[in-house]
Amino acid sequence: MHQSSATHALDIEAVVGAAGVDPSLGLSEADVVDRRARFGPNELAERETTSRWLLFLEQFRSPLVLLLFGAIAISVLAWALEDEGGLPVDAIVIAVIVLLNAVIGFAQERRADDAVAALRRMTAPEATVVRDGDTVRIPASEVVPGDVLVLAEGDAVAADGRVIESAGLRVAEAALTGESQPVAKTTAAVDADAALGDRVGMVFSGTSVTGGRGRVIVTDTGMESEVGRIATLLEDTEELDTPLQREVDLVGRTLGIAVIVVATVVIATTAALSDVSSVSDLVDVLLIGVSLAVAAVPEGLPAVLSIVLAIGVQRLARRRALVKRLASVETLGSASTICTDKTGTLTKSEMTVVRLVTATGAAALTGSGYDPVGGLVDADGHPRADDREVIRMLGVGARCNDAAIRSVEGRWTAVGDPTEAALLSAFAKVAGGIGLDPTERQGEVPFSSSRKRMTVVIEEEGRHRALTKGAPDVLLDRCTHELVGDEPVLLTAERRARWNDEIDGLAGAALRTMAMAERWLDPDQPIDEEIEHDLVLLGVAGIIDPPRPEVTDAVAEAHAAGIGVVMITGDHPATAREIAAQIGIAAPGSRVVTGPELEAMSDDDLVDAVAEVVVFARVAPEHKLRIVRALQSLDRVVAMTGDGVNDAPALKAADMGIAMGITGTEVSKDAARMILADDDFTTIVAAVREGRAIFHNIQSFLRYLLSSNAGEVLTVFLGVVAAGAIGLRGAGGDEVIAPLLATQILWINLLTDTAPALALGVDRPQDDLMARPPRAGGDRVIDAVMQRGIGLVGLTMAVATLVMLDLGLPGGLIDGDEDLDTARTGAFTVLVLAQLFNALNARSEDRSAFEGLLANPTLWAAIAVSAVLQVLVVHVGFLNDAFGTVPIDAGQWLLATAFASSVLWVAELRKWLRRRS
Repeated sequence: MHQSSATHALDIEAVVGAAGVDPSLGLSEADVVDRRARFGPNELAERETTSRWLLFLEQFRSPLVLLLFGAIAISVLAWALEDEGGLPVDAIVIAVIVLLNAVIGFAQERRADDAVAALRRMTAPEATVVRDGDTVRIPASEVVPGDVLVLAEGDAVAADGRVIESAGLRVAEAALTGESQPVAKTTAAVDADAALGDRVGMVFSGTSVTGGRGRVIVTDTGMESEVGRIATLLEDTEELDTPLQREVDLVGRTLGIAVIVVATVVIATTAALSDVSSVSDLVDVLLIGVSLAVAAVPEGLPAVLSIVLAIGVQRLARRRALVKRLASVETLGSASTICTDKTGTLTKSEMTVVRLVTATGAAALTGSGYDPVGGLVDADGHPRADDREVIRMLGVGARCNDAAIRSVEGRWTAVGDPTEAALLSAFAKVAGGIGLDPTERQGEVPFSSSRKRMTVVIEEEGRHRALTKGAPDVLLDRCTHELVGDEPVLLTAERRARWNDEIDGLAGAALRTMAMAERWLDPDQPIDEEIEHDLVLLGVAGIIDPPRPEVTDAVAEAHAAGIGVVMITGDHPATAREIAAQIGIAAPGSRVVTGPELEAMSDDDLVDAVAEVVVFARVAPEHKLRIVRALQSLDRVVAMTGDGVNDAPALKAADMGIAMGITGTEVSKDAARMILADDDFTTIVAAVREGRAIFHNIQSFLRYLLSSNAGEVLTVFLGVVAAGAIGLRGAGGDEVIAPLLATQILWINLLTDTAPALALGVDRPQDDLMARPPRAGGDRVIDAVMQRGIGLVGLTMAVATLVMLDLGLPGGLIDGDEDLDTARTGAFTVLVLAQLFNALNARSEDRSAFEGLLANPTLWAAIAVSAVLQVLVVHVGFLNDAFGTVPIDAGQWLLATAFASSVLWVAELRKWLRRRS
C-alpha cells in the first residue's frame, strides 16, 4: 500500500484490512520476511558519487580550458618546428595556468552535493514496533509496510504511516511540510486531495514527535515514503550552470572558432603573398599562424576568473554567507527574484506570545522567540505596569505545560512543544523570571486533538485548583465566569459576544489562539473531564512565529534594487498572507495561491500566476520546483531560500539555492549552492550587493582581457594583410613578416592579462549598484554593448601599434629609417602600454576613467609593475635575446606612450557619446 492510494482518505478499518495485520499483535516473523523481500529495506537508494579524481578532471571540461589545451599543442608544435633546443616555455607557462585554474576550482568544489546521503542520515536509527504481540525495538531499516509503530514524545518517525491511536500525539513536520508548529495527529480520514500538511491522520518519515503518544500502521518505507519521493525528485532535478559558466563556455567556443577561421585566413594570405618554396618558408608561415592563435587565446582568463571568484567567496564568508561553488558567486549579483520559505527564514521559527486579551482589555507582549526578555505594552507601545489578570492567566499557561525553555550557549531554545514553550517564556516576561513556585501535580486530564484542551490539577492553599488551557471556542463554552481583577464575574451573553469578537480579531491577524481558565475543586472530586466545566475564563493569548525584525528593511532594499521577493511556504494561507503583509512582501489582503490550486494549474497558467502572485501556501516539494521553473521561464534569475527537506529539490533547481545554516537540514545545505551561517534574510540582500559588485568587476576584467586580446589578434591579422602597405617585407620583397613574434605576444598576455586583470577583479564597488535593476536571465554577461566596445578598443590598439611599426620601417605609408627589430620593439611597447591604458578604461562601460581615478590603488600598483617589467624587457640584454627586442631611446618611449594613450581617448569619447544619448 502506498501514498498514491490516498491512505490518508481511508478509515482505520480499511487501512488495517489493506495492511493485513492485527494491530494488537503486529506482524509475524514470516510476514516480516515476506514483506522485506517484496519492499526491500527501509532505506533510501544509494547514489553514485563522483570520485575526487573525476571531480578534478571535470575542471578541464570548459571549452575555454580545452582551447588552452589547443594553444599548448600549437606552442609545442611551433617549438618543434623551430628546432632551437631548450624547453617549450610558451607551452609550459600555459599548462601551469591551466593547472592552477583546475586546482582552485577543485579545492572549492570538492564538497559536491550529497543530498540523498543527507536524507539517509535523517532516518531514525531505531524504531519501536509490535511484532508477534510483543513491543520491541528494531533498527529503522528493518521496518516494513504493515508494521505497527509505537510512537512517544521524543521519537523520530521511522516510516510513513496511518495513525490508528492518538493520545495527544503531536508531530513537528516543519522540515517536511513547512508547517511552523507541531501538528496534532488524529485517527480521522481527510479528503483525498488534501495537501501534505493537512493530512492529520498520517505521520511521515524524518519528522519527530513533540508530545503525546500513538500507534501507526506503516504504509510506505524507503523510497516510497515522502522523504524517498523527495530524494527521487532531488535526484531527477538538474542543476543548471550559472549564467557566468554559460557565458565563459560560449566565449571559449567563440574564440576557438575565431582562432581557426582567422588563423586559416592569415596562413592562406601569407602563403599566397609569399614565395613559399621550402620547408623553412612553410615553417615561417605556420609560425605566423601560431602567433595569431596565441594572441587570440586569453591564457590568464580561467585562472584570473577563479581567483577573483575565490576572493568573492571570502568576502561573502565575512558576511556570514558561505558559497560552495565558485561560479555561483556571480549568480547572486544577477538575482532578479528571491523565492523564500517563511518558517525559519523570514520568521524566527520560534513561537512567541505577542497579544494578550483579558477581561479589562488587550495588551501586547514585547520580545521575540523563547528568550524571556520583554514586557507588557499598551496599544501605543508604552510600557504597562504589572497586570494581575495577565500574570494569573500566563501562570496557568506556564503550569498547564509539559515543555521547558533552556539557554544553550546564549541562545534560548524550546524543549517540547513550541507553543507551550512560548507560554513559559511569556510568563517569565511578566513575572520577572523563568522559575515557577514548585507545585506537584495532583492529576491531569491530557490533551487530545479531539478534546482540544488540557487540564492539570495542583494543590494551592490547601485546596485543589484545576488549570485548563485549550482552543478558545472550546473553552469559552465551558466557562461561566471571567476574571476581573482578582474576582470572578458572571460571564453574560454580551460579554461572550465581546470575547468572540476578540478571538476572531486575533485569528484574523494569523495568530494562533490559546485560552486559559481555572476553577477550584471540591474536596475529593474525581479528576476527569467533568472538572472542565464551570470554569473561570482568565484570558486568551495570541501566538505567532514572528518575523525577524530586520527582514522588513531587507525586503524593502530588495524591492528598491528591482528584486522581487516571493514567499513559498507549506504553512497556512492566512498565516502566510499576514506575515507577507507585515514584512512588505505583499499588500494586505493580497491573493494567495495554495498547493491544491497550483496542482490544478497547467504550466502556462502557472507562468501567468507567478507573474503576479507573490505568496504561495500549503505547497508540496514538487510545487516549489514548478514555481521556480515557471519564474525561470520568464527569464528571471531565481535565488531560492529554504531550510527543510521539502525545499531541497527547488534549492537544487534554482539559479542560486540558499540554505539556512543554523535551522537548515543537512539535505537543504547539501542541495544549495550557498549557506547562510546566521539564517538571516538580510544577509541574502547583503550578499546580493556583494554579488553585484563581483559581477561588475568580472565584467570589467572580461572587457579588459577580451579587448586586449582583440587588439593582439587584429594587430597580427591586419599586419599580415597590410604587410606591403606598412613595409613588412623581407629582404627579397616577397616574404611576409609577422608584426610581432610569438614570444612577444605570450609576454603581453602574461604581463597584462594577470596582475591588471586581478586588480580589476577587486575594484571598489560603485555606489549605485543596488539602485540598478537586475539583469534578465536571458541577458548576456558579454552583451552587445560590451562587444562593440571590445571591437572598438581592439581596433584602436591594432591601428596604434601598426602606425608605430610603419613609422619605424623603411617604405610603407610613412617612411622610416629603423631596422625591423627596433621598429618591432616600438610596436611591441605600444601594444603593452595600450593595454595598461585600457585597464583604466575597462573599469566601467559608461563612467569616465577619470572618475574615481585613484580609487583602486591595487590597479595602479599592477600597472606600475607591468610598466617596469616592460622597460626591463626592452633594456636588459638577456631579455632582449629571449624576446627579440632592442633598446629604444626616450623619444621612442614618449611616442609609444602617446600612441598607446589613444585607446583611452577613443574610449572616453565613446563613453561621452553614450552618456549624452
